[in-house]
Amino acid sequence: MFVRAPGSRVPAVLATGVLAALLATGCGQGDDPSVADPSASPTAAAPPTTATTPAPSASPTPGPTASTPAVDREITVTIAKRRVNPPTGRVTVSKGQLVRITVTSDVPDELHLHGYDLGARLPAGAPASVEFRADKTGLFEVETHETELVLFQLVVR
Repeated sequence: MFVRAPGSRVPAVLATGVLAALLATGCGQGDDPSVADPSASPTAAAPPTTATTPAPSASPTPGPTASTPAVDREITVTIAKRRVNPPTGRVTVSKGQLVRITVTSDVPDELHLHGYDLGARLPAGAPASVEFRADKTGLFEVETHETELVLFQLVVR
């Protein structure tokens, strides 16, 4: 409520502004959060989510998208009944290449790239990947921890 001292004059602009503010806030209905105004449309701070959001993958590094660069070298390995395919050997990459190693195992395990200290959980029957920049030269073993299989040796030159 606006109180005016006797003899003072309130400019018409100020009085109009106060009246407009009171009309905009309503008649006290906004003071009680349990009372909803059915004619008011809800305001949302964030856009609604959709059900088309992809499920998180088992790999620690996402696959290439519009925001991630394409890999220079993709190495894919499958493990079935303790057999590695392609057979264990050496894979050579150039220093500076972006490399993705994708492994699918028939049993749950853990992938590990020595020297880079990278790894990924291997769920049974689902591919998992590690992606990295080959910035260290040398010979590095790629293995599984639980079944202790050497998948291949990575040569970075």
